[in-house]
Amino acid sequence: MKRLGDSLFFVIFQLYKFFMEEIRNYFEKSVVMSDRDWERFSSKLEQQKFSKKQYLINTGQKENYLSFIEKGSVRFYIPGEEDFTFSFSFAGEFVSAYDSFLTRNPCNYQIQALEDTVLWRISHQDLNIIYDETEIGDRIGRLASEKLYLSNFRRELSLLTQTAEERYLALFSEQPDLLKNIPLKYIASYIGITPQALSRIRRRIS
Repeated sequence: MKRLGDSLFFVIFQLYKFFMEEIRNYFEKSVVMSDRDWERFSSKLEQQKFSKKQYLINTGQKENYLSFIEKGSVRFYIPGEEDFTFSFSFAGEFVSAYDSFLTRNPCNYQIQALEDTVLWRISHQDLNIIYDETEIGDRIGRLASEKLYLSNFRRELSLLTQTAEERYLALFSEQPDLLKNIPLKYIASYIGITPQALSRIRRRIS
C-alpha cells in the first residue's frame, strides 16, 4: 500500500512539474525570467478546477484572481433575458474579470466554464507581493494585461470591419476543435447575430 501511495505521489509530482514548465514556457515566449523569479512566482500559483457550467465569477463579486487556463474554455457574458456573450478564453490563455481585478470594484458580468476547466491562479494580494519581491513581477502583470486587452480589441475591431461570416470563420480557424463544445447560441451572440443566421452561415460554408 505504501509503494502504491509513493507511486501516486510521484505521478502527481511529475504532472505538476510538467504543467509548471508549460506555464513557464508560455510566459517566456514574451518574458525571460530567472529561476529565482520563476520559483517565487510559481510558488504563489494555485490550481483550481471548475466543472462545466460552473461560474468563475458572478455579477456583484470582486475579482481576486488572475488565472491561466491549463485545460478547458470559458465564456464572458452579461446576463439578461437574452444573455450577451462578449468573449471566450481557451487553454493556454489568461482569464480574469480584469477591470474588477484592477479597480477592486464589483464585476458587472459573469464568467462561466463551458466545459470541465482547470486553472492556475494567483491572487491579487500575492501578485502585488510578486511585484515587490521580483524583477519579473511587473512584466508578468503587463503581459497579462496586454493579452486580455488585445483579445477585447480584436473583437471590437472585427465587429466594425468584418461580416458575421468572416467573424465566425476567424473564430473557427483559431479554435476549431474547442468550438465543437460551445453552443451555437453563445457563438451567435459573440459575433453579433441570431442563432438562425449563424445556422445559415454554417450551412453555406459546410
